Amino acid sequence: MRMFLAIALMIPTLAVAQDRRPSHCIALADASPQMTFVHRANWQQPVAQDTVRLTYVDHAMFLIQTAGGLNAVTDYVGYTGGIDLIPDVVTMNHAHGSHWTSVPDPAIPHVLEGWKHGGAADHHLDLGEMLVRNVPTDIRSRFGGGVEKDGNSIFVFEVAGLCIGHLGHLHHEPDAAQYAALGRLDVVMAAVDGGLSLDTPTMMRVLKRLKSSVVIPMHWFGRISLNSFLAGMGDEFDVVEPDSSFIEISARSLPRRPTVMVLRPAYYNPPVE
Repeated sequence: MRMFLAIALMIPTLAVAQDRRPSHCIALADASPQMTFVHRANWQQPVAQDTVRLTYVDHAMFLIQTAGGLNAVTDYVGYTGGIDLIPDVVTMNHAHGSHWTSVPDPAIPHVLEGWKHGGAADHHLDLGEMLVRNVPTDIRSRFGGGVEKDGNSIFVFEVAGLCIGHLGHLHHEPDAAQYAALGRLDVVMAAVDGGLSLDTPTMMRVLKRLKSSVVIPMHWFGRISLNSFLAGMGDEFDVVEPDSSFIEISARSLPRRPTVMVLRPAYYNPPVE
């Protein structure tokens, strides 16, 4: 009888696991595709096939657009500028108020919070063209300086053969299990403020271990912390500053040498006609 109950209890869990699309980031964690270059683009234009457009909107907020018309926004605070955009999915973290909103537009189909009261957030959203999943990490508590377990999530967007990671408000180096859960990240957005999230030496160690082809700095408040980060990465990464908030990228167009791509954050405000 006990064996029968145990098997019965396992069936729903197995069914959920079987329904999930497997992560190609984890499956190809040891792969290192040969890559050539990165394109700049304007986020109003259609996205080319097998390509992703990344727009640095502000602070830790990026707009990820696909050839099929999907729009995802990271660390969403409720707006992206003057454009009338309803994303298909938004992700949020709650280290503080510049990384989330308590009142996301109810028209947004998928709102993924990177934390969960009483446990760890567990997201595995399959949109067909894009898979969005998370790896929980801890944050420093806002109350008393302790640790809030699983208060942050690293969100991974698997699309167009790319694995794109957003580290969120990372407060500690991932452990071995978290690194394994992330898998191979081709592109990673990383906070380089130097201390409000993760200190610069530790963040550089994380990024050099991830060995992503493109690193996009975010959450920087001036050239001092940014330049310190860039100087520390220069031994293993090229540094490119395209003077743009947009890039288009594909698995075939990633740089041959790992590159730090410094985008300029900019809200989109279309001209008034």
